[in-house]
Amino acid sequence: MKDVEQYYDKAIEMIMEHGPRIILAFIVLIVGLLIIKLVVRALKRAFERSNVDQSLKSFLKSLVSILLKALLFISVASMIGIATTSFVAIIGAAGLAVGLALQGSLANFAGGVLILLFKPYKVGDFIEAQGHAGTVHEIQVFNTVVKTPDNKTIIIPNGPLSGGSITNYSTEEERRVDMTFGIGYNDDLLKAKTLLETAVQENNLILAEPPATIVVSELADSSVNFAVRVWCKSENYWKVFFGMTEKIKLLFDREGISIPFPQRDIHIFQEK
Repeated sequence: MKDVEQYYDKAIEMIMEHGPRIILAFIVLIVGLLIIKLVVRALKRAFERSNVDQSLKSFLKSLVSILLKALLFISVASMIGIATTSFVAIIGAAGLAVGLALQGSLANFAGGVLILLFKPYKVGDFIEAQGHAGTVHEIQVFNTVVKTPDNKTIIIPNGPLSGGSITNYSTEEERRVDMTFGIGYNDDLLKAKTLLETAVQENNLILAEPPATIVVSELADSSVNFAVRVWCKSENYWKVFFGMTEKIKLLFDREGISIPFPQRDIHIFQEK
């Protein structure tokens, strides 16, 4: 009976000693979580006013929320009486071990942060990088999702993307279309050039400024080559390229201008 009374007295003593701290720590935890929620909400409104990119917006909100909650839990643990020095040391050691095991993932994470901050491309841009070309469908923390013109999904790690070269075809509103057309050596060069100029002038997708360039670029083995360089809106690039290729072929056929193919003269000598 005395043992029960001793345990009861010890329990009362512990409650009287630690109870207020536990209650206070619980209150701090609840109030802290509410404050963090308000801070994240205020951060969201600030991002909306400053027109921050959607991908960067969600990433920063998550990062701020996680950091604030980690600090809050460490503070609550300290109030209860847990040695936070050892706690932080354990977290640091665990973080180091995880960091060594996940070097590639951390590099992709850092690459994702750099891409979101410096924006070498955004969702909807047509890019070429790491041997792939396509439209950016989504920018994630670790990877960038690209859709190819034939509707394949390619997932490219952000680490190599942030450290490698990227060709962004959507940055500028206008692009130059470079085309080459060859005619035979026996064809009328000036007539062919006039036909090319007419085809360029009749194409409504080609811009008047900067002016088109139509010049003889090469006296090749089997043809005289014209370099045709015109400007158009970036979204009309392939329409101009394919449309001009078809139109010039039909125009040359109608006007009797040949489009030669590689030829080779073979001389046969018969020995007597």
